[in-house]
Amino acid sequence: MREWLTVITEQAVLWIDAVALVVIVGGTIQAIFGMLRVTFTSATTHQRREVWMHYARWLIAGLTFQLAADIIETSITTDWEAIARVAAIAVIRTFLNYFLEKDFADLREREGRKS
Repeated sequence: MREWLTVITEQAVLWIDAVALVVIVGGTIQAIFGMLRVTFTSATTHQRREVWMHYARWLIAGLTFQLAADIIETSITTDWEAIARVAAIAVIRTFLNYFLEKDFADLREREGRKS
């Protein structure tokens, strides 16, 4: 039974990481085209900021999926070194997510004050 759960968990982690990869790559491609568009046109600061905010949303989504995969991975890990490595990665991703969210909230607040 344990082997069966391990296989399912490993597959779930693989699929969730794949979703995270698709989300981050998709968001990055969209951001590249958005940056090219605002760079070669007479875009306003607001339009440039919108590209960044939209990209931040994609990154937050991708990091959230990756964190979910890390949490699931810890359920099948028995080696303390591996658990520590996964925990360190989870902490780093959580901090990245926190600061992206904070940046996003600050930009939203500034936009609200300007309106």
